[in-house]
Amino acid sequence: MAADDDSRLPAEARARVRIDAQLEAAGWIVQDGSALNLFAGQGIAVREVIMAAGHGRADYLLYVDRRVVGVIEAKPVGTTLSGVEWQSAMYATGLPEQHRKRATLVEDRLPFVFEASGTETHFTNGLDPDPRARKVFSFPKPAALARFLRAADESPGESTWRAKVRAMPPLDETLLRPAQVEAINNTEQSLSQQRFDRSLVQMATGAGKTFTAVTLAYRLLKHGGFSKVLFLVDRNNLADQTLAEFQNYTTPDDGRRFAEIYNVDKLTGAGMLASSNVVISTIQRVHSVLRGKDVPDSDDPQLDEFVPDKPVTVQYSSDLPPETFDLVIVDEAHRSIYGVWRGVLDYFDAHVVGLTATPGKQTFAFFRQNLVSQYTYQESVSDGVNVDFDIYRIKTQVTEQGGLLPAGMVVPKIDRRTRVQRIEALDEDVEYTSPQLDRAVTNPNQIRLVLETFREKLFTEIFPGRSAVPKTLIFCKDDAHAEQVVTTVREVFGKGNDFAAKITYNARDPKAALQAFRTSAKLRVAVTVDMIATGTDVKPLECVFFMRDVKTAHYFEQMKGRGARTIAAADFQAVTPDAAATTKTRFVIVDAVGVTEHDFVEPPLNRDRSASLDKLLKKAASLTITESEVATLASRLAALELQLSDGERTELNALTDIPLKRVVRGLVDAVDPDMQAAAVEAAGTGSDPNAIVDDLIERAIEPLAANPELRARILEMRRSHDQIIDEVTPDVLLDAHGVVDPDRARSVVESWTEYLNEHRDEITAIQILDEAKAGGVPFAAIKELADRIARPPHNWTPDLIWAAYEQVDAGRVRHRDRSRLTDVVSLVRFTLGAIDELVPYAELVASRYSGWLLAQEQAGTRFSDTQRWWLDRMVDVISNSAGITADDLDEAPFTDRGGVDGALRDLGDGAGELLEELNKELTA
Repeated sequence: MAADDDSRLPAEARARVRIDAQLEAAGWIVQDGSALNLFAGQGIAVREVIMAAGHGRADYLLYVDRRVVGVIEAKPVGTTLSGVEWQSAMYATGLPEQHRKRATLVEDRLPFVFEASGTETHFTNGLDPDPRARKVFSFPKPAALARFLRAADESPGESTWRAKVRAMPPLDETLLRPAQVEAINNTEQSLSQQRFDRSLVQMATGAGKTFTAVTLAYRLLKHGGFSKVLFLVDRNNLADQTLAEFQNYTTPDDGRRFAEIYNVDKLTGAGMLASSNVVISTIQRVHSVLRGKDVPDSDDPQLDEFVPDKPVTVQYSSDLPPETFDLVIVDEAHRSIYGVWRGVLDYFDAHVVGLTATPGKQTFAFFRQNLVSQYTYQESVSDGVNVDFDIYRIKTQVTEQGGLLPAGMVVPKIDRRTRVQRIEALDEDVEYTSPQLDRAVTNPNQIRLVLETFREKLFTEIFPGRSAVPKTLIFCKDDAHAEQVVTTVREVFGKGNDFAAKITYNARDPKAALQAFRTSAKLRVAVTVDMIATGTDVKPLECVFFMRDVKTAHYFEQMKGRGARTIAAADFQAVTPDAAATTKTRFVIVDAVGVTEHDFVEPPLNRDRSASLDKLLKKAASLTITESEVATLASRLAALELQLSDGERTELNALTDIPLKRVVRGLVDAVDPDMQAAAVEAAGTGSDPNAIVDDLIERAIEPLAANPELRARILEMRRSHDQIIDEVTPDVLLDAHGVVDPDRARSVVESWTEYLNEHRDEITAIQILDEAKAGGVPFAAIKELADRIARPPHNWTPDLIWAAYEQVDAGRVRHRDRSRLTDVVSLVRFTLGAIDELVPYAELVASRYSGWLLAQEQAGTRFSDTQRWWLDRMVDVISNSAGITADDLDEAPFTDRGGVDGALRDLGDGAGELLEELNKELTA
């Protein structure tokens, strides 16, 4: 019976069916005792073997090379296996006398003991010091157990890496920095103690994480009993860099190259693993190999940058079994690798070492809080490992506020896929915001003004006294944006192609261009999107230029770190043709987007040219669309349908029973006078022609009106195809200054204070906070105030005002790690004197919540984990919205647990009172 068709069997029998299948997948031959044939293969698993008197019946006895080596205790699905270890231990020591001469025993017991339920497997390796059970994905292959036994014969008492790592020789510290010494020693100590199966090393970007990892891997391969190491990189282009570091590593004992002793390869398929000691890959490629697919040696951004929508599941791979690697090293251990990709890491029976500069909560959780060493950026600067940095801010009006293109304006449009440009008149006003810049709309004037400002300030304010453009890396939003930027850089500086280059995955030979950027004195500016964002060394780099925003601290730190590397003076001078540039002492972040302000065809059917597609679809959904608008909608969808690729067309058609072309045809038919007349005639005398036409229209728009997902995808595809180029709106420089500007900060604080006093009688939020000095304030009022201060002439944001207070009143201001609109409440209260310390609103709410929980506990009220789930998320809403209503409970994440009904179910009839109490206590 197949393992997936066993639902009618008793629980333990069902487990054995699954265990049989797992053993067979791992190369074991499963036999009954009556059909015993130890010559059938290397590994034989015999069912139901009677052990010595008093030791019961073993569910499976394991033979390797015709010798008994282990037992399996089988239990029903759901059994907690640690509770049955005593049974398997009893079998391990109860081998019948007739079997003992054909057995391999360690201290009079079988060395390999398993407990299994078909869904979970525990393994105790008796060759380890202090043997203990550990969870494994599946059973090891017979060849693996045979290898363990050969090692035991060669090194009795210390045959496994868990034994050998306890006697590591002293570390040669000659070429290592103190932080690297600490990381290696502490990781080896963690391996030796075996209190955790994972170790996390936090080390600042640029501080030598890869060299540390190579040194550790060499020691573990040579002295620690490790045989294979998997090194996971963030991007495939970094695999080449890591491969070079391994190959060129000079071993400290005999001076040979690493690659002369051990084989180092990039992962291309499972077959090459037999001879490899170190395998370098992205986790996406490992997942593909586990699925039985070979992967290309070349860069494939669609593969290496793929992040699934939900956690991946992993199936057993005979070509890449769980015991393949002894050690997995994860470079830049902060990404989704511990979320959606975690199943790949959990698959291997290996110790996992994480290397990262910026660990998050999920990273710490995955590594069970086992942080073995920590080395911050500030420490790396003080040690001379990295250079410090300055910030230079460039603001322009279009960057901050967007722009407006009026209907009728003739503008160029570029097809994103083909790069074909056409000239068209806009059929509607196009108002674009700052986030849409260089995505939906490109404004060459804005790009040019930013770059001209950079050029004009470069040798006076950014790098005073210099005469040659420092090595500069510009981060752009996408490949199209990078194309425009690199062209404009050359124009603004009056230079040729060898001065500035685009280095993206879509560029020609990006690896050669990257190498030239490292070593050429002529190539001064590189324009990229993501390819050089993480892990890529360009040591002479002095300027990191952000023309795109970044939404996570992790990614920003990685991008910033590209400029942090130190470089020998001679090497620096060789690629920096500037007499004034003798040594790299700092780098500059040029911020043109505010990233440093974070805490981190219309054919004649087109009758209504001013109506947007979004508006038309919304009117169709509400059944309020007019006949003229139906015709316009048909026109817009027909134009879109012509732009769709085959894949996009298939994707849309999968969302509806009627292909988009037929939907469009239905719309056209509904407004066709001939079709309308025929329908009226068919209805007969006395029918209402208007009602008939309305019915035609309603039936025509039903495929759209009844399908919100289809409407949303149509809008998404429309936006993805056309990029409007605004050549009309001139850009105006708003500001360009060094961020650390106390005078400007003081001016912002003074102007903000004056603004509050001047408008206290007209802006609701100020009125409430001023009159009550406390109490809740509606979120709409907070947003109103934030919107008003963001308008000219102030152009303030809560981030800007907060940063100003941090400079002029640092002793009374707490730093914010995350920007929230509700921080406006804290800013107003602090400015009006209602509070003595400027504290992020979320911290105030969290503090009050802790106090409220303590008071509840003291009053005898304790909340279950389920109830705390609701309360904690209510508090999150209050932190972000300055309050919560019952309506909020019918939004995410509450809808995952039933919304309002779920709250009443889990919190009881007092849910409403709890809601009001939280509002009262936490927003006061």
